[in-house]
Amino acid sequence: MKPSATIVGTGMYVPEKIVKNDFFNKLYNKDIDSFLRQQRNIHERHFMDADQATSDLIVPAAEEALKNAGLSARDLDLIVVATDTPDYLSPSTAAVVQYKLGAVNAGTFDINSACAGFVTAVDLGHKYITADPAYKNILVVGAYGMSKYLNYDDFKIATLFADGASAVVMQPAKDNGQVLASELYTEGQYHDYMGVYAGGTAQPITHEVVERRGHLLNFAKKIPIETNGKHWPRLTHRLLDRVRKRPEDIKHFFLTQININSIHEALDNLKLPRHLSHNIMDRYGYTGSAAVGMCLADAVRSHKLKKGDLICLLGSGGGLSMAALLMEWGYDT
Repeated sequence: MKPSATIVGTGMYVPEKIVKNDFFNKLYNKDIDSFLRQQRNIHERHFMDADQATSDLIVPAAEEALKNAGLSARDLDLIVVATDTPDYLSPSTAAVVQYKLGAVNAGTFDINSACAGFVTAVDLGHKYITADPAYKNILVVGAYGMSKYLNYDDFKIATLFADGASAVVMQPAKDNGQVLASELYTEGQYHDYMGVYAGGTAQPITHEVVERRGHLLNFAKKIPIETNGKHWPRLTHRLLDRVRKRPEDIKHFFLTQININSIHEALDNLKLPRHLSHNIMDRYGYTGSAAVGMCLADAVRSHKLKKGDLICLLGSGGGLSMAALLMEWGYDT
């Protein structure tokens, strides 16, 4: 058997401030709540305070994951943070997290594949562990602080997004489950369809950019609505074929949480019951890079996973970037 990696601890955190749909009803003087509940399954979300940064969301999620793994921060060899809302453009948010945790033995870096980030980072953690025996304990994080980038002139966007963080600790697999297969997929022609486009070298932040709110989240064009419903099943089948499994072998799906209808469409296309997707957007809104990991941590908190369960992680976001990962779960929760 080829060497592989496994998840030995999970964690998540959302800031204390709860924003219910009724807030937007009053802000826009229209019924936002009905659409969000019926078409997105979003009832409420959490926003960070003005003095909080993305790293402040990560630390408690990481501490929970470490506690569940039975490790201290000093045991970590590497910290990988997946986010497109970093503390700074430079240096990495992972370096800030290393300092705040006291993970003095850990190397650090960030990755950004938008809302596919957490699944991409888990895949990366798996590959580090299998490629180099020096990496025994890796902290993988997905984090999102998009409330600070919302343009409230656009109610269709501002009402969806939220803040949160998720974390997992990964180790070499022994007899406790393992990553089986993974794949990354990108359609770069959609790179200018949605994102935060100011702040880099292509468009530095100037007074003029701020005046027209170019530094905020922008859905400049509309990605075809069937994209996730089409590619999530396709990627799932590709991974299943590699390990000679069938869709009905999968016990749980953890998917990007922006649209409940896309999740239903994907499971319908796989000819699987919709309840196989563990969903959290009703309580937490859309938490982007953190969403898939938060789903996983919430399922662990709910004691839904059993040792040997086949699970599928599917993330997608701006770019257009997608990441899929199939793994055998390693312990009873």
